[in-house]
Amino acid sequence: MEPEMIIIPAFLIGLPWLILHYVTKWKTSATITNDDEVLLEELYNLAKRLDARMDTVERLAASDDPSFVPAKRLMAEHETDNQQLRELEEMFAEKRGAKQ
Repeated sequence: MEPEMIIIPAFLIGLPWLILHYVTKWKTSATITNDDEVLLEELYNLAKRLDARMDTVERLAASDDPSFVPAKRLMAEHETDNQQLRELEEMFAEKRGAKQ
């Protein structure tokens, strides 16, 4: 058997398989996994709890010292500050609905 009979089919089959294999690996690594989604939701819930605690601390500080002025930050009462948070909450709700 001649070496060309082995090299040419190996090249024609092996090279496309190798390229497609790594393209598939590259595409799957660029997506968010379920673990990433769970972590993102946990971090979001933690941020909401910390924001509520910050509101409580500011309210307590204001009751102790009437001249206290809280630092500028995103406020739950402002519509523009809440738009992206609302979209994120809707996305989490859709994900939870799809899982059940």
